[in-house]
Amino acid sequence: MGPGWRAPSAALVAGSVAIFAGLRRVALALPRPAAVRNRPGRAWRWLNLLVSFAHSVLAGLWALFSLWHAPELLSDIQDGYSVSGHLLVCFSSGYFIHDTLDIIFNHQSRSSWEYLVHHAMAISAFVSLIITGRFLVAAVLLLLVEVSNIFLTIRMLLKMSNVPSPVLYEANKYVNLVMYFAFRLAPQAYLTWYFLRYVEVQGQGAFLTANLLLLDAMILMYFSRLLRSDFFPSLQKGSAGRDVDGEKFLID
Repeated sequence: MGPGWRAPSAALVAGSVAIFAGLRRVALALPRPAAVRNRPGRAWRWLNLLVSFAHSVLAGLWALFSLWHAPELLSDIQDGYSVSGHLLVCFSSGYFIHDTLDIIFNHQSRSSWEYLVHHAMAISAFVSLIITGRFLVAAVLLLLVEVSNIFLTIRMLLKMSNVPSPVLYEANKYVNLVMYFAFRLAPQAYLTWYFLRYVEVQGQGAFLTANLLLLDAMILMYFSRLLRSDFFPSLQKGSAGRDVDGEKFLID
């Protein structure tokens, strides 16, 4: 198998969607904290975060393994290829499709519109990679962000559950900051530099560069929110970004 195996890839993406639908059913059976149990908006968000956490653990470790197992891929970001990386992109594409459908079908589009924009960018970019077999290594590098998302999701789950464990939250707060730099900001900065310097701004290259620059803006916006919330709470603004229960999600 190699670049361009479109039909098997489509089946893999569909299978991934089914896997995450199954994980959501499992999450439904798990006990929920009292703070989210009787509030529909929070209950949905809790389930959504649990599925997101599962994807972050699996995809983050998978991306690390793919690059550790074949470090030579980093020398050919445009045309490097590995079956593991291809499978990872199919797997994550399925997650983004599932999460998009979850948001839409549960009438959370208004409160989660930023996620819909992000997912549309990710799905369109990943589909182009799956079809052409190019820039696969770039996708694997971007998916290192899921290592950071493990701790970001833990942070949001702790805040939503109102668990009285300030020590755990404080510890995770600093680990989350380090991981944000190491696995979100650093790979993103490197790929932005690489695309602007080496990738032709035409066709797929132009499309991916535009996606990357938009993602840069979103990541910096999220980072400023994170800093305000966890390290400079006096600078917080208190309005946009709330879900149907009035609870902040991306900002919180």
